[in-house]
Amino acid sequence: MRILLASALLAVATPVMADETTGTVLAFDRVAGIVVLTDKTVYSLELLGEVPVENLVAGDMVTIDFESIGEDGIDKINAITRAGE
Repeated sequence: MRILLASALLAVATPVMADETTGTVLAFDRVAGIVVLTDKTVYSLELLGEVPVENLVAGDMVTIDFESIGEDGIDKINAITRAGE
């Protein structure tokens, strides 16, 4: 029982971890506030606040710096930059 309780507490107390990914933009919808990469991952820009990259288009290589919450997904996007900038 103690092991089960300890496992449950660890799952709840999963720390936020910084992560980074680089990929090619498949689609960018400024109105909907999403960036879709070619690997089909979708990043909601409402987690970012302001889009720092002007004229982002399909085919652009970008680096997305974000904070993840274990396996629950993304907590916050820190930055989106064109790869190499």
